Amino acid sequence: MKDNRITENLILQLQEVVGSDYVITGKERTEAYLYDEVEKTYRPEAATGCVVVKPASTEEVSGILKAADQAAAPVVVRGGATGLAGGCTPVVDSIIISTERLNHIVEIDQENMVAVLEAGVTLMDLLEELEKYEGLSFPVHPGDEGAQMGGMAVTNAGGARAVRHGVMRKHILGLTAVLPNGEILELGGKLIKNNAGYNLTQLLLGSEGTLAVVTRVILKIFPKEKASATIVAPFEKIEDACHAVTDILRSGYTPLAVEYMDKRLFVDTAKMLGLKWQAEQGNADLLIILSERTEQQLYDAVRAINEICEKNGAYPCLYAGKQKEEEELLLVRSQHYELIKDEICDSFDMAVPVSHVSQFILGLKELVAEYGTGTNIIAHIADGNVHNDILFLPDGTIPPYADELKHKMYDLCYSFDGTVTGEHGIGKIRVEELAQQKDPAELALMKGIKDVFDPKGIMNPGALFDL
Repeated sequence: MKDNRITENLILQLQEVVGSDYVITGKERTEAYLYDEVEKTYRPEAATGCVVVKPASTEEVSGILKAADQAAAPVVVRGGATGLAGGCTPVVDSIIISTERLNHIVEIDQENMVAVLEAGVTLMDLLEELEKYEGLSFPVHPGDEGAQMGGMAVTNAGGARAVRHGVMRKHILGLTAVLPNGEILELGGKLIKNNAGYNLTQLLLGSEGTLAVVTRVILKIFPKEKASATIVAPFEKIEDACHAVTDILRSGYTPLAVEYMDKRLFVDTAKMLGLKWQAEQGNADLLIILSERTEQQLYDAVRAINEICEKNGAYPCLYAGKQKEEEELLLVRSQHYELIKDEICDSFDMAVPVSHVSQFILGLKELVAEYGTGTNIIAHIADGNVHNDILFLPDGTIPPYADELKHKMYDLCYSFDGTVTGEHGIGKIRVEELAQQKDPAELALMKGIKDVFDPKGIMNPGALFDL
């Protein structure tokens, strides 16, 4: 597939499908469509002989794929480009399908409690629309609010609230998808129960654009919870903080999210924002976010969680019950990347069983100490998802030990029965690691599924598997 299949004849066919105004060619004009948010030092190199196509309907996507199939031309789908694994970067000259015009909220079905959304609808679009309906919400928040539904579906996006609500695959009941040959599939529906044959909906979720193009999703929505509070629980040791988390999860009170960051990240990010981090004691702080239907339920949860934290050696907990206070705490948690982005050359989103989180974090810190460097730990600690990084050298260069250290980090993760990616996906930057993590028989099945859906290998070349 190294020869360029993006011919003038193919471009003309694409213009016939969507109109010439929605077909973009030329290196300078297509450059804005080539990358996601992977660190520049480790992002895959994009091919520059691509054509960008902007369909406005499932039928137009079908027409694009029929043309691509006939020419055996590679296809890459681009949503909000908020991904962190290089998944939407074309590594060979490709047709880039931008879903920005597939942006219609088709239906908010209050009786069945579902939303029918085109693939280009952003998370922010959905949240703003639900504000118009009394008592409805989508509390999952699986990532950046500029992320689009199609991208969140095919990457099985997670986010901080997975501890309570799970990841995207738990909430998608159905899909409209277009196969590489242009055939349109209507999968699932508004049904709670559906046991008819293989669940192809679930197969496409997390497939990272390697099997089909998702153009529409049927998404569960929920009653809005009206009472919320945020707890900052400071501990001396990460082990005690993690033990408190497992005790909380066993108690029957499930927080909306439980977040951990290295103490200096909380303190310095707050300072950067002109705020003050109030938890002065301790070395390991938990940010526990609660959301309940009633004030009484919230009060009961706060009291129970406070008791659990005290039992595990926490210093006095701090509470935010006012909206402004909660927003400030969340701002500190969400803006840490601005503090550290210039010192990072590579970042990770490994996940381990919750019971091993403290050992894993301590192990990561011991590993980097062996190389005389550091790492920033940010964790969705109640679901086992740990984010850390490798730092540039003081002169701004990539350290010579970066690759070796990365593989030692992954080996540590495997030793705790973990995975190289909890939410960002394999994309094009962790292909080698997928092959190392998976049993050969499992990999063979994955490749067999890929061949059935995409016999010409045109869908997102280089993602999940080597070219």
